[in-house]
Parts: sequence; C-alpha cells; structure tokens
Amino acid sequence: MPDAVSIHPAALSAAEIAAWKAIAASVPAFGNPLLGPDFALAVGAVRPDARVAIYRDGDRILGFLPHHRRPGGMARPLGAPLSDYHGLIAGPEAGLTGAQALTLAGLSAYRFTGLVDPHGAFAGLSTGESTGYAINLTQSPADYLEALRAASAKRFKNWRRLESKLDREVGPVRIEASDDPAAYAQIMAWKREQLTRTGVADFLRPDWTRQLLDGLAAARGGLRGLTLIMWAGDTIAAGHFGIAADGWYHPWVASTNPELGEYSPGQTFLMKAIAAMPALGLTTYDLGPSHDHYKRHYASPGQTVQEGTATAATPGGVLAGGRERVWTMAGARGEGMVASLRRRLDAIAVTELSTAGRVRGFVDAVAAQPRRRLAAAGD
Repeated sequence: MPDAVSIHPAALSAAEIAAWKAIAASVPAFGNPLLGPDFALAVGAVRPDARVAIYRDGDRILGFLPHHRRPGGMARPLGAPLSDYHGLIAGPEAGLTGAQALTLAGLSAYRFTGLVDPHGAFAGLSTGESTGYAINLTQSPADYLEALRAASAKRFKNWRRLESKLDREVGPVRIEASDDPAAYAQIMAWKREQLTRTGVADFLRPDWTRQLLDGLAAARGGLRGLTLIMWAGDTIAAGHFGIAADGWYHPWVASTNPELGEYSPGQTFLMKAIAAMPALGLTTYDLGPSHDHYKRHYASPGQTVQEGTATAATPGGVLAGGRERVWTMAGARGEGMVASLRRRLDAIAVTELSTAGRVRGFVDAVAAQPRRRLAAAGD
C-alpha cells in the first residue's frame, strides 16, 4: 500500500536525490531541469515553505511531488511562477492518480499551470492547455537555420536585414555567455522596466525570486544560472537569463535594450543563439509554453502542458473543488475577464508570501489595467 511523507528539499537524502534523477532520466517528458531535484534544492534554499512529497511502496520509491504548501493544504508548484513545467515525477508503474497523491501527502488541492503529466495521473482535470516550444539541435546550426529559412523565406530575409543593420549602425554583433554582474543586472533592470510599462505582475520584485536568481547566477557547475548577452560593438543589445544543466537551457528572463527597438534585437538574439549553441555546450534551448506567436518561428512544438486544479478525496478537497467550479463558471460567463483576473491573482498568490505583499500586488494589478489594455492594443 503506498504511503507518503513530505519534507523540505534540504532534507532529501542522497539516495532520494538519486532515485528522483533516475525517474526523470527514464521519462523523456521530465527532461527539463525544472523537474529535477537540483531545482527543488535551489528553491528550498530561499523558501521555507518548499516541500517534496515522497511516495513509497515499502522500500521502493514511487515518485515525488515538489510543491509549496499554502494555508488550507493548498499546494502550488514549487518555484512558481518560475516553474514553467511541474508535476508528479513518477514512472508509469507507480500507478498513482492525482487525487491519491494529494490525499497521501495530506494536501487538499493542487493548482497547476504548466503540468507535465505523461502518465495521465491528472486526466480530466485540465481547464486549459498550452504548448511548450524548444530548439532541439539534432543537426548543425547551419542546417537548422536553413530549415527556418526554407519554412519562411520572407521572415528569414527580414531577420538578416535587421542583423546587418544593427551590425552596421551600432557595432559588430556577437553573442556570448557572461559572468559579468553588471551585464546580468542590466538585463534584469530592462525586464523590470518592461513589466512595469506593460502592467504585468513583477515576478522579480519579491525577495525570494531575486535571491534564487542571484544564487543561480553565481553558481558554477551542475544546475546553474546562465546569462547570454548579445553585443553590438560595446553595447548590450539583448540578453537571456535562465537555468542550464546537462546541455539543456531554460531562460526565464528575456530583455532587450529599449534604445535599440528599431533593430528588433530580440529576433536577432535568437538567431545568434541558435548558431552559438554548440560552443555554449547546449543541445536544447527550451523556450517554454505560451507566446507561440513568436516562438513557433524558431522552435518546434513539444509537449502539451495543462492548467487546472486537482483535489484530494477529503472534505478539504471537496471544498477546494467547489471553489474551482465557481471560478470556472464565472470565467465562462465573464468571457475571459474573470479568467484574466484569476490568472493575475494566481500570479500574486504564488510570488508574494506576505499579506502586505499580496495587498500591494492587488493594488498594483488594479492600477495596471489601463497599461495592460494599451499594451494589448499595440500587439
């Protein structure tokens, strides 16, 4: 009979970490480092509410559910909103359903937004889905770029024109990995300015997210932060920051120099990044889910991730399920307005840990509505 224990990531034993890595390595859908124990350890270093539910059948480990335990037994994805991919890390033989996993872990509900569920443990609980996009370099960069050109010759010609213009008018364009704290700080500052300007929730504001990213940026070896900078001469034109491990790169922050907007440096950045992947030791450049209006031009669609809420077979789970149905029905009647509000409140709930922070986030969300409408109108 399966049972479970929930512990802080720092309490994971070497054997448990090894078992987690073995399960992830055996299931291709769990390849992203966000789904591994090293990410859980990094989040645990800055979040006392981080937990990992470990499922066993006797001495055999069946799987892991990394999460944050919130009031009322509500579970949120570990590291959200930075955990673009999350889920129950288990092999197909585990035989656990989402409801069973929550009940065993003493949780009432699990709210997910980027669920990876290759075994269907949470089947039927999705209220939305999106597609993850990744650049998988199984060929030479030149062949990959030629495939992009063949798929969209006009778009590719425009990319090349913009790169040539930037190179000619600002300076030679190159991309490199950087450990310069000033370059890292600059792309973070540009990102925060963009979030403020467009009225999007500032996920970089809470102390724990800054501590997590700063810590990863300083890490060397294993799971680490990787800052990629595109220069035009001596000027930073664009940059990405995210996590890298075992040839896999998952950027969280993408920002561009606002003074170079006429050159669309973000487009040139991805083209240069593809060409540089072998030199950077990268085989997969995972752009994550959503925003497929631009990602699909550079990357291939990968696995589908789910959004929804799973509930336990307990009184607390029944209450949580009732609240979920109310939100869903209200969203349907509100033609997206309520759904949009829920996403914003969810973003505040997972990033702001204090009551004061959540109140401030709500006030900012209301104040940002005019900016968000203007940004949407400009798309």
